[in-house]
Amino acid sequence: MAATDPAARAIAVLTEKEMEVLLLLTAGHTIKSIAASLGRSEASINERLRDARRKTGIGSSRELARLVAGQENWPRKTDLTETGNPPLADGKPASAEPHRSKGRIAMSALLPLAAGLLLVSSNSVQQVQTPSPAQSERAGPSPLVGKWSLDTARIPADERPRSVTIAFAVSAARQWTTRVEIVGGDGARQYADSTAATDGVPVPVSGNMTLIDSVSLRQPATNTLVMTLGKGGSPIATRVYTVARDGKTMTETIIWAGQAMPRMETTHFTRVG
Repeated sequence: MAATDPAARAIAVLTEKEMEVLLLLTAGHTIKSIAASLGRSEASINERLRDARRKTGIGSSRELARLVAGQENWPRKTDLTETGNPPLADGKPASAEPHRSKGRIAMSALLPLAAGLLLVSSNSVQQVQTPSPAQSERAGPSPLVGKWSLDTARIPADERPRSVTIAFAVSAARQWTTRVEIVGGDGARQYADSTAATDGVPVPVSGNMTLIDSVSLRQPATNTLVMTLGKGGSPIATRVYTVARDGKTMTETIIWAGQAMPRMETTHFTRVG
């Protein structure tokens, strides 16, 4: 695993005990079964997960587990019996995983064809050809412009941030300015700012979100923005923002890099400005 790999850096700050809990979590076990297996209390296991999220800046335990699982060859434990579909960390069976697709950083359930197909490999996130910025400009002003607030009520309670807002603005030169602000459950604030054209060329991200340092944009339709986030030259995730016809709600679909066949996750925003 390359030292510049953002997942490697995330793993580097985790303790062996935190990694052990994440391994069991990504294998499909519940907090209760993890606690029983390790001879710890459920509160202790939850505290380890909170510490891991705080260290890495990743707001979801499942997102963190999937990120490191795709990069680290952990030995699988066999001391926990699994029958049928193993339960997830929230106690629901694996067949109920669509529940998580409504969770966070946490981001419509299926990508509209207008957004283009996203081809994801373990080393890259690629988009099919999309209309040029000039074509998007001729189509009219984008309903994405404005400020949006995450519907946190749809996020699992143990991963729920206090608030997440995204603000989009477009200059006369068709440069998109994006500001993301996250207030975690513990009150910690994170933010990221960027200004980029919709030409797919990466630009720097400023702020205090340590997991990302670059972003590139594509705009296949006036109501859709495709954003690829990176760290150290490697892709982290691609996020597709799509505004509904009424212009009042927006969905964010997340496709995580580093997995041969990743699940899509969807969160929901409402316009607040």
